[in-house]
Amino acid sequence: MLRYWILAARPATLPAALVPVLVGSAVGARAASFKPLPFVVALLCSLLIQIGTNFANDVFDFHKGADTAERLGPTRVTQSGLISPGQVLAATYLTFGLAGLLGLYLVYVGGVPILVIGILSILSGLAYTGGPWPLGYHGLGDLFVFVFFGVLAVTGSAYLQAGTLVPAALLASISTGCLVTAILVVNNLRDVGTDRRADKRTLAVRFGRRFARVEYTLLIAVAYVVPPMLFAAGVLDSYFLLPWITLPLALLLLQVVGRATDGPTLNRALKHTGLLHLSFGALFALAFVLR
Repeated sequence: MLRYWILAARPATLPAALVPVLVGSAVGARAASFKPLPFVVALLCSLLIQIGTNFANDVFDFHKGADTAERLGPTRVTQSGLISPGQVLAATYLTFGLAGLLGLYLVYVGGVPILVIGILSILSGLAYTGGPWPLGYHGLGDLFVFVFFGVLAVTGSAYLQAGTLVPAALLASISTGCLVTAILVVNNLRDVGTDRRADKRTLAVRFGRRFARVEYTLLIAVAYVVPPMLFAAGVLDSYFLLPWITLPLALLLLQVVGRATDGPTLNRALKHTGLLHLSFGALFALAFVLR
């Protein structure tokens, strides 16, 4: 049973929660001094919100018919009957509840701005595929991911370290947000057929596969433009080139996603886009730490 819950948590997606906290904390610590406890708690909260969102997506997509036996992606525990819908839903609320309890410490450290970010993050995690007007079913998934796993997560993590809004964090969040959104774009490109039949109107469904491939290319390109901008602004020194070490992987992925039409190839591209997000984010954070 434990391995089913691990499958439901979708470990491959967890770097999406780790990277923005890592980058934001590095930016904030550069502006002030590193605070280890807020960093650890913020990381745990981010991971719990990601896992809770994964649980919610698993059960809500099943109820809405988006997850069927025809699905090309990894196994979903509710659809496959490995865990009952009621159990997955209970785990969803429990996981979000734990994130909220841990988040009380972050509210103590960061005050009202952190409270607002936390509440919005949990509500949006539920509303992504649940509720009367699920965001992911109306073409807002890309914006949701960019804002919550990019802008808010990075700037919020920086705020916890510095005690104030750090302008560089807002710019840095663009790279993080673009790359995590690129993961979703590959996922939606792969699922166009099943999503269309389930009336899940992602951007890839609304505007087609060509649009999704162009969007993916633009997201990758913008992510790599940001570090030189921070260098030009005097925020980073020559270490700004560190994230560019991942450029060969990015160029390879652009070729693959630009041509791929089959599920297995896009699944591999999805996995490697996640790897790109993680490696770029780790090197980006390191660029802020090194002086």
